[in-house]
Amino acid sequence: MIDDLAVAHVARLSRLELSPQEVAQFRAQLGEILAYVRTLDALELGDVPPAAPAPAAGGVLREDIVGPCLTQEAAVANAPAVLNGYFAVPAVITDE
Repeated sequence: MIDDLAVAHVARLSRLELSPQEVAQFRAQLGEILAYVRTLDALELGDVPPAAPAPAAGGVLREDIVGPCLTQEAAVANAPAVLNGYFAVPAVITDE
């Protein structure tokens, strides 16, 4: 059974802040998912052959064609923040 501590751990890994009501809701939902997985684990699949691999997708790539493009100055002209000619964005990965 999933407890509030496990839900809080998954939420922290997912960088989610959950209210106590959301923790209870997700605890119930995750419990249902795990119960369904246990049902699947109970199936005897020894005689079932492996699924055939999906056919390779052919022709999905096209040849690169060089065309007109923006200058660096034009590309960042409407950016809310620019640093050394590049888009300035908040840090996503930190040392925390």
